[in-house]
Formats: sequence, C-alpha cells, structure tokens
Amino acid sequence: MAIFTDPIREYAHFGPGDAEWLHLLVGDWQMVADLAFADLALWFPLDDGGYVALAHVRPSTSHTVFHTDFVGERIRADLLPLVDKAWMSQKMERSGDTNWTTEMAMRVEAVPMVRNGRTLAVVTTHMDLSSSRMPSRLELTYRQCAHDLLRMGTLGLWPDFATPTGSRRGAPRVGDGLIRLDVEGVIQYASPNGVSAFRRLGDVETLEGRSLAEIVTSLLTDRRMVDETLPLVVTGRMPWRTEIESRGVSLSLRAIPLRDEKDRFGALVLCRDVSELRRREMELVSKDATIREIHHRVKNNLQTVAALLRMQSRRMVSDEAKQGLEQAMRRVGTIALVHETLSQGLSQSVDFDELIARQFRLSAEVASPAHVVRTERAGSFGELPSDFATPLALVINELVTNAVEHGLAERTGTVWLLANRRKGSDGDEILNVTVADDGIGLPYENHKEGLGLQIVRTLVTSELDGTIEWAPREGGGTAVSIELGLHDNRS
Repeated sequence: MAIFTDPIREYAHFGPGDAEWLHLLVGDWQMVADLAFADLALWFPLDDGGYVALAHVRPSTSHTVFHTDFVGERIRADLLPLVDKAWMSQKMERSGDTNWTTEMAMRVEAVPMVRNGRTLAVVTTHMDLSSSRMPSRLELTYRQCAHDLLRMGTLGLWPDFATPTGSRRGAPRVGDGLIRLDVEGVIQYASPNGVSAFRRLGDVETLEGRSLAEIVTSLLTDRRMVDETLPLVVTGRMPWRTEIESRGVSLSLRAIPLRDEKDRFGALVLCRDVSELRRREMELVSKDATIREIHHRVKNNLQTVAALLRMQSRRMVSDEAKQGLEQAMRRVGTIALVHETLSQGLSQSVDFDELIARQFRLSAEVASPAHVVRTERAGSFGELPSDFATPLALVINELVTNAVEHGLAERTGTVWLLANRRKGSDGDEILNVTVADDGIGLPYENHKEGLGLQIVRTLVTSELDGTIEWAPREGGGTAVSIELGLHDNRS
C-alpha cells in the first residue's frame, strides 16, 4: 500500500512532524479498516478547492466497496461537500443520506485528522450497507473501536509517535484476536480468536470481567524472563508491543490506549499466537549457527592439512617436490580463508573485497620471498555467493603466483588486480577481473602449461562458467582477463 506523497511535500503549511504523522497513520490504518469493516481513503486539499486521494486501504474483515485504485485522483463531486464540512468543523461528519451506487448502498463518514489545532487531511470511511442481517456483538464492538480510534485522530491523539514501527514478524492483527479493556484494565470484550489464544496459553476460564494483567501474571511460569514492557501493555497504558510465553506457546500482544479530551478511558489489545513463527525463527538461528560451525571446522581442518604439507615440505630433498608441496599448501590456505570468512557471518555470501585484499597481498609475498613485489587493487567485487567465492579466490591466487614467478621472473615489479561489475544486455550482472603485471610479457616460459594454469582454466570454464584470455599489457607485461556471469541462481 503506497501513499501518494507529492502534495504533502509541496504543502507549505505543515509544521514539524506533520507529514510524518500522516505517514504513521497510513502505516497503521489497516487496523481501523478491519475494525470498521470499511474502506478508508485519505484526502488532501488542492489549491483549487478540491481534494486528491493520497492513499486507500481495503478491509480484510469484509469485502471492499472500491474495486479500482483511485489514489492520485480528484475527489468526486458528491463526496466534496462532506469532506469540506469535516475539514472546516474539525469533527467527524456522516452523510445524511445513504449513498447508493449501481451495486450497493454505502454509509460514508468524513474524519478530519487534526494535529496542533490544524486539519492536515480527511479520512473517509465507506461501509457497505447492502447486507440486511443484524450485526453481531463482535461487529458492533469492532465498529465502536474503529470510531474511538478515528475520533482520537480528530483530537491529534492517534496515531501515537510512541508506537513501535519495527518490522519484527508476528505483529498482531485485528483478525488474530482483539480484547477491549476498560480504564482499570478489566476485559470488556474478547473476540473468539482472542479467547482461543489465551486458552492455548493455559487459561480455560472466560476472559470478560477479569483483569488482563492478573490473567497474564497467573500464566507466567518463569517471571525472570518477563519483558519489562509487559505491565504497561497488559494494562493498556502505553502503545507498545510485548510477548508472553507459557507451556510452549508464544503470544504477541499490542496495546492501543483509548483517550479522549480528558484522559484515557480504555484500551485495545491485539493478540496473536506466534508460536510457529518463533519456532521457525529458532530453527533458522540454529541452522545458521550450525552452518557457521561447519565452516569453522572446515577452516580448522584445512589449516591442519596446510600445516602437515608445510612439515612434509621441510623434509623434501628435491627442490621440485618442496615447491609442489608449498603450492599445494597455498591452495589449501586460500580455500581455508573463504571458510573462515563464512564462519563469521550469518549470510552465505562473502564480502569478496575484504577477503581478496588479504589473499592478494599474501599470494604475492609468498611467491616472491627474495625480491620486492608491489600490489595494487582497483574496482570492487562486491558480495559474492560462497560457491562462487571459493573457485574465484583460487583462480586469483594462481594467477598472482604465476605473474610473480614467471611474469616478473624474480624481478622487482608490480601486480595489479582490477575488478568491474556491470549489467549485461540480458540484465544479469557481469564481473570482469584482470590480473596484470609489468614483467617480461608474453610469451614467457610455460605461461599456458603446468598444474597452476590447468587449475585456473578448469575453475573458470567449469566452476565459474566464464572465459579467460591472456594478452600483452599496454606499457609492458601481461594481462589476464576473466569474464564471469553472476547469474540469478548464484545470487
């Protein structure tokens, strides 16, 4: 549900917080639409005396009376006098006659939203009257609650800036369960879903006529874990949210104090059984912790393998065998570095720039123990999925090692690592990676032979589904270019 905000931004008469207050209203008025069994529309004045629709919400407790979206459109002529009257009087105004359309009869009310003595906008409620059945006690109570909230809007008492706006899953809705309290916190009415929610917590008695605070207190099994906001929520004193847990059932509660010009006269408490949601969240947390632990153990095991290879290389008499073990050790260390990065976060993606910054310098230093090699990086890799990061890190490690050992050939020089992400013609992202040096240039001995470059070609073409090519670098040396498609199935 979007709000049409251009007229608000252009309206010069708004004071501090006025626009935010209207946005807070639209963010929470689904509750009012559900309570009123009515569509709500928000109207804002135009310079020529008309009004424009800023937002529209449909009830989830009843069918809509507007099947087309009219946000951004001007107000109808038959509705204009009622909205004008509400704007000027700063009181709720009801149409004197039933509004008949081709399909149904509607009752329309106009509610001015007044803050600091100024009307900021007008909310109209549109309720279908074509049903001839007698309304139930639930419907009558819901409509009274909606009326009380809208009247608070005319007094600038609702919406309340103290209302939490966090996005935690499981926010209670009207259909999940509603309880109405009097000023003392005694339950005047509890919807069937509200009663069922408390029965699952362990309360088997009727709720009406009892103190909600006493009910909740009797159900708590571990009072050391009680949220400090709980007393103020269950007494309806503050517009906050809290949760209670008993017998393996988690109940989310949200309070909306009801006030008039003088004082608080009651409260609404929305309740929702969120046991299944919390159970799934705990499963996800447990899975995340397990995955991180697996990555940590894999990293430890790989470091052990690298240490064993290092010990074995020290025992080698042949320089060729010793060099082969050292290369294997570096490759294992590169894979271990990726798993170490994954073990430190919740996501299965890797900040590749942070990872490769260390690996790039390390690869050049290890490959050039007898001479100085400078390293320079440019561009950004961004976030890469782990199954992409591991082979790419290995490829870069091999290319840097190859550039130092063969391109620079035991000379002082520079190795560059360049990265560039761009959009392809099909909309997928493409990653271009270049490893360059200012060494002897092509062709140098065995530049396309040996185990290292065989690993590179295999990883690029098979694991990364990319292309690779060697070319002379402008200014001398060699540049190896890799192009990889970051397909959606890897993101």
